Amino acid sequence: MKNLAKSFVYAFRGITYCIAHERNMRIHLCFTAFMFGFLTVHDFFEVSRTQLAVLIATCALVLALECVNTAVEKTVDLETKEKNPLAAIAKDAAAGAVLVAAIGSVAVGISILYQPAAFSAMVEYYKENIPVLIALIISVAAGFVFVFAGPYGIKNFFKKHVK
Repeated sequence: MKNLAKSFVYAFRGITYCIAHERNMRIHLCFTAFMFGFLTVHDFFEVSRTQLAVLIATCALVLALECVNTAVEKTVDLETKEKNPLAAIAKDAAAGAVLVAAIGSVAVGISILYQPAAFSAMVEYYKENIPVLIALIISVAAGFVFVFAGPYGIKNFFKKHVK
């Protein structure tokens, strides 16, 4: 049982590393969070349980492949000190796998969530609820900061500017 607990600790440490150090992981994570936020907080979209499961699976696949891509990149960097065309192929192929999954995930999302009536309802809702619209804008801005500065950039900003 102790080894099982350790394996979860190691897995979460790997996920945390990817979030902290990989901008693309943070991009995928933010898009996933916003999509599921819209699906769970508001009732704009009509999504069946099966469709929801497909959305969850495709998002999980992209996030998992981003972790694998990081593992491949770090392993190649560890083993290859000089420029090596095979190392470049391994890294590019791993990144390509993430891209293929991300494009597929976007296609799945569009095929399930392209519901013009839902988008019209969203626009009307935000027109009538300005404080909620402001909260959405702030959360999008926070997402941009999280994606491009990362947790360490945010932490360092607060270390320098907040006493």
